[in-house]
Amino acid sequence: MDGTEGSAGQPGPAERSHRSSVSSVGAREVQLKPKHQPYKLGRQWPELLLRFTSAPDDDVAMDEPFLQFRRNVFFPKQRELQIHDEEVLRLLYEEAKGNVLAARYPCDVEDCEALGALVCRVQLGPYQPGQPAACALREKLDSFLPAHLCKRGQGLFAALRGRGARAGPGEQGLLNAYRQVQEASSDDGCEATLGTHYRAYLLKCHELPFYGCAFFHGEVDKPAPGFLHRGGRKPVSVAISLEGVHVIDSREKHVLLGLRFQELSWDHTSPEEEEPVLWLEFDGESEGTPVNKLLKIYSKQAELMSSLIEYCIELSQAAESAGPQDSATGPPLDPGSSPAPVQRPKLRRQGSVVCSRIQHLSTIDYVEDGKGIRRVKPKRTTSFFSRQLSLGQGSYTVVQTGDSLEQG
Repeated sequence: MDGTEGSAGQPGPAERSHRSSVSSVGAREVQLKPKHQPYKLGRQWPELLLRFTSAPDDDVAMDEPFLQFRRNVFFPKQRELQIHDEEVLRLLYEEAKGNVLAARYPCDVEDCEALGALVCRVQLGPYQPGQPAACALREKLDSFLPAHLCKRGQGLFAALRGRGARAGPGEQGLLNAYRQVQEASSDDGCEATLGTHYRAYLLKCHELPFYGCAFFHGEVDKPAPGFLHRGGRKPVSVAISLEGVHVIDSREKHVLLGLRFQELSWDHTSPEEEEPVLWLEFDGESEGTPVNKLLKIYSKQAELMSSLIEYCIELSQAAESAGPQDSATGPPLDPGSSPAPVQRPKLRRQGSVVCSRIQHLSTIDYVEDGKGIRRVKPKRTTSFFSRQLSLGQGSYTVVQTGDSLEQG
C-alpha cells in the first residue's frame, strides 16, 4: 500500500533523508511517522490491505509485511546534495538503483546506460579495456539495466552466442558509457571515491521528474478504439512528490501525464458500492480549443493520494512563506562543496518516456459558461473542484507547454 505520512522534528542526517516503511511482497507500502510502532502496524496489516487495496482475500491472508529503510518523500532534493556521509549516500543510491532497474522510474535508453555505467563502476571497479569487461557485463546485464532493455537471448540461441560473441546493442551502449565514466575520472587526475559515484548517480536521477515520489496503484480508462466500443482500463502508477503528480503506464513504462500542483485541481470520491476515484483536472486542448480535462483514476488509495497532494502543497506554501533563509533547503553548503542547482535540468528529447502522452488517456473534456456545460470555451474561468493550489490569482490559465512537467 503506497502512502506517506507527516515528518518529524530535527533528527540526524540519515533520519532526515530516510524514514522507515512497511512493505509487502505485493509492492504495497506505507511510510511511517516517528510515533508509529511497526509491530502494531504489522498486526493491522490485513485490515489496511482490505481497506486500501483490491487484493483477493486469500492474498490478504497470506501477505507478510516487512520493514524497510526508505528515502523520506518529504526530504527536498536540494538537501540531498548537501549530504557528505558516504553511508547515507549509499542508502540513497541503492534505493534509486532499485527503482531504475525495476522500471519504477521510467528512463530513456541513454539515461539507463549512463546510470548503468555508474553501477558498473561501483560494482566492477575501474574500466579495463578488453574482453573481460564485456563478459562481466553480459553475465550480469540485469544488474545494470532494466529487464526490458537487456534483450538477452533465451535457450539455444543464448548458448550458441557464448562468451566470445559480440555485445548486443544494450551491452555495447553500456560498455561505451562505462568507458566514459572511467575517462572522466582519469581527466581529474585522481581516482574518484565511491561517494563521488553515488552522488553522480543521484544527480542523474534528479533529472527524472518523479525521483523521490511516493507511488500508488490505480487504473485509468483507455481511449475507446471506436464510437461503439469501450476501451477498458489500463494499470497505472501514480507518483506524487513535493513538486507535482505523474501518472505512469505500469506496462509500457512511460509517463501518461505529468502536472505541477500549479497546473491542476483535484478531489476524490468514494461513492457507496462503487470504486473510489481520484479526480485530476487540468487545462488542455480539444481540436485546437482550450478545454478543461478531467482524468478519473480508479483506486482504493484515492483518499491517501488526495491527502498526500494536500499535504505536499501545504509544505510548499509553508516553505515559500518562511523565505529562502528558513525554507527546507537547509543550511548553506560547505565552501568546498558544489552548490545545489536552482532548477532541475529539463529533458527535451522528442518521444522521451518522461513526456506526457495525453492521447493515450481517456479524459472528460468540458467547458462551463454559467448556464451549462458545453464543449467550447475561449478561456478557463471555472473549476468543478475547489481544491487547488492558490497562487493569488484565483483562477487557472491555459497550461504553457514549455513550463509543464511533461517537458522534463
